[in-house]
Amino acid sequence: MKKFDYQLAFSRNIGWVTESEQQRLNNARVAIAGLGGVGGSHLLTLTRLGVGQFNLADFDSFAIENFNRQSGANLTTVGKPKLDTMIKAALAINPQLDIKPFPDGVIADQAEDFLQGCDLYLDGLDFFAMPVRRAVFTACYEMGLPAVTAAPLGMGSALLCFMPGKMSFESYFQLEDVDEYQQYLRFLVGLAPARLHQGYLVEPQRIDLLAKRGPSTAMGCELCAGFAASQVLKLLLGRGSVPAAPWALQFDAYQNQLSKTWRPGGNRHPLQRLAIWLGSRQLIATQRENAPLPQGGESQRS
Repeated sequence: MKKFDYQLAFSRNIGWVTESEQQRLNNARVAIAGLGGVGGSHLLTLTRLGVGQFNLADFDSFAIENFNRQSGANLTTVGKPKLDTMIKAALAINPQLDIKPFPDGVIADQAEDFLQGCDLYLDGLDFFAMPVRRAVFTACYEMGLPAVTAAPLGMGSALLCFMPGKMSFESYFQLEDVDEYQQYLRFLVGLAPARLHQGYLVEPQRIDLLAKRGPSTAMGCELCAGFAASQVLKLLLGRGSVPAAPWALQFDAYQNQLSKTWRPGGNRHPLQRLAIWLGSRQLIATQRENAPLPQGGESQRS
């Protein structure tokens, strides 16, 4: 086996980054929570970029339903921990990686422990992991760490960056004092104010916030990795503009569109409030459709 050589392995990055910048990437530490569809692609993309240190968290294992989008999911990894599988894949690219694993995932009241020593946080959590996500983003804000989230929506990606001293995750999404379903709705609406993905959703009923499920594509996950890693590079190297919330970006490869939106006040913005209201009506309709029938199996129609 040929001996690993960091400079040679990532020499094709040089030109887009300088040699000294490549070394800064090698010395950087990035935290990624969740190593499924988005998080797994984040890890491999940043590893190929030459980032040399990671804090990684995931408690889940791969399953067949992950095959459509998760880079680590295949017949040989079904039932195996995502964390172990993705660490093995990353080390096969760069065996010199310094990785701090968190096999129990991120514990909400211990989020700061997960982020210790890191330069930034890259979100790979499941859409519905709201308590942990809120805890991690709050810890980032309190610790002065940039936090990047890229959501796979259809065949595209929506990107938000939360920067120290600017608008926080909680201020943007307005998740306080609402039930969990409203939190999911507000998170979905806030992620992509442009809503480029909605125009080609052929079976809207497949999105069911109540059942905590929705459709996905590999294209969306891979685009998230490229979208987010480009911002991570700029943050780690201190060059290039990074759009901080309430600015948001959404690129949709199916629609051939890129949108940059500005929503002062986040989900308090009138357009966002309207989208949340419309979504709430749809949520109520879905609840009624999914409600169990009365005893006897007959509906109560007059």
